[in-house]
Amino acid sequence: MTEPAPDFDALIGIGSNVGDKAGNIARAVDLLCRDGAVRLVRASRLYRSAPWGIAEQDWFANAAISVATSVPPHDLLRRCLAVEDEMGRVRQVKWGPRLIDVDVLTYRGETVDDPDLKLPHPYIEQRSFVLVPLLDIAPDVFVRGRSVTELAAAIKTDDCSLWPDR
Repeated sequence: MTEPAPDFDALIGIGSNVGDKAGNIARAVDLLCRDGAVRLVRASRLYRSAPWGIAEQDWFANAAISVATSVPPHDLLRRCLAVEDEMGRVRQVKWGPRLIDVDVLTYRGETVDDPDLKLPHPYIEQRSFVLVPLLDIAPDVFVRGRSVTELAAAIKTDDCSLWPDR
């Protein structure tokens, strides 16, 4: 018996730790889906998380979405980067503060290993701020042979909690 195909094509992680964090995430989703080529299927709840990489910065708001699209993975990445650019993201320090971060996490179960795109995202297994929101929308999706539920159970997730106002 084969697993049923998911009702989405890609999983996308979104985060912000500058300005109106929740508003930034909502705007990013709207911009990504505005022309209909990328359609929102499900959105996680909003989460508050500790910074990752550089600890000396403000906490983050994070969410994950599943989308349906016929846009190929590299074009989807370009769309995500265009959303970041349109919103005014400035890349100064790797893993530093950011107005918005929009990452393609998975795409139709494909593996991509190019200089500009790696799928599944190479840090999914390490990041509670990715796995906890994914539990809301895709707990049974497999990443490198393990479900999102299994991956989340294998790491510390107490640094990621529901957004206080939701």
